[in-house]
Amino acid sequence: MTNTDVSATVELSSDYQSKFFNALSPTDLLHDEVVQRRETGYDIDAFVAEANQTDPNDSAAVLDIVDRMDTAVRLPGWNYVEPDGLEEIEATLGPQAKAKSLPELTLRDKIHAAWLGRIAGCNVGKPVEWGSHWTAEHIREYLILADAYPLRDYVPVLDPMPAGFQLTECWPETTRGNVKGSARDDDIDYPILALHLLEQHGRALTPEHVGAAWTRLFPIEQVFTAERAAYVNLIDGFTGSDIARRRNPYREWIGAQIRGDMFGYVYAGDPWQAAKLSYKDASLSHVRNGVYGEMWAAALVAAAFTASSAQEAVEQSLAVVPPQSRLAEALRHVLELKAAGITWEAALDEIQAEYGHYSWVHTINNAAAVAAALLWSDDDFVTGVGRVVMSGWDTDSNGATVGSVLGVLLGTKKLPEHLIAPLENRTRSALFGFDNSVISDLADRTARLALNGLK
Repeated sequence: MTNTDVSATVELSSDYQSKFFNALSPTDLLHDEVVQRRETGYDIDAFVAEANQTDPNDSAAVLDIVDRMDTAVRLPGWNYVEPDGLEEIEATLGPQAKAKSLPELTLRDKIHAAWLGRIAGCNVGKPVEWGSHWTAEHIREYLILADAYPLRDYVPVLDPMPAGFQLTECWPETTRGNVKGSARDDDIDYPILALHLLEQHGRALTPEHVGAAWTRLFPIEQVFTAERAAYVNLIDGFTGSDIARRRNPYREWIGAQIRGDMFGYVYAGDPWQAAKLSYKDASLSHVRNGVYGEMWAAALVAAAFTASSAQEAVEQSLAVVPPQSRLAEALRHVLELKAAGITWEAALDEIQAEYGHYSWVHTINNAAAVAAALLWSDDDFVTGVGRVVMSGWDTDSNGATVGSVLGVLLGTKKLPEHLIAPLENRTRSALFGFDNSVISDLADRTARLALNGLK
């Protein structure tokens, strides 16, 4: 590893605790900005000391400290190269593979399978989407008690629920035997929104288009972390890079990564074009590894359309990630673990040891878990989705990404009926005007874009 020692010499007072990563809470913002700055090598001890002498209920004073952390100086020894601009990102990359095509009927089927796989994978992970409670160890303990380890179905409900376990509040509609149509989730809202935006704007899509759609179609409390911070900045009239950066300690978290799949669908077989278009979406709310996460997800999905295996798709997707970034380092590490011939369980232990210090909704650790689940999936849908959900962290987002990629690889006929049939070809959505969307209609609209090209 090339990271500098960024250990803190001044600890933040326990008066500042972030339980919900809420951009509307000044104390959450301060706590989470401290974490973000220290993860990225900055000396912020003076700001922490000042915060410890500040009344946490004095919102103006707390936010002033958050704002002034922009002046922090990076400590010596930071050797990562993590640019923000698309041209600067491209300058770090090698040659990109030429686009590949596939027959129309195959493309249509794979897009349909991608939508089904993404939505099913999301629902599998939803009941345990609470990374501070549902760690990999806790998930394993629960599944063993339920005689459902390894996970190859929707999460079962134990009645009575054993002490120390609590499923998330969506469990009545996302657990085994209770799925009757897809539950609502932001991991489903975002691809629906991206489809709508691409139908409207095509290749001319801009971050401004994305922001306008958010404020018009999304309730603010149905978006989270970086997206909520960016939403606040949009409402407050900020523009340009301030939208992603101002009071946004979540700018390198997973929010953008969950928005990338649609760009891979419409650029099937062309990972670089998918990644470039996804940048316009990601840069509204994220920087650096947060942006790379969406570019990587878009490229991963696009590569899967013409790859012979999940491993080939993962290998190809690395080409769009700046090679001296922390995300590229983590993905290379997972590929090295696979090459070493170790088990998935051993690889997960290594990933947790190396990247478990990140928030359970950060880009880097979750991307590593996604890559590992795909590499050790044996190109089997229930194996891949089950393993990524059993990895903990952002289980529904990761289940959605793995489900999307494996759906593309396998096509509709090889998807597991016991996960797909309960979706009943429909999904709920928080997007205004898009609730109860028909999944096959979403797939047909996506295929039209992929086949006809973006305007």
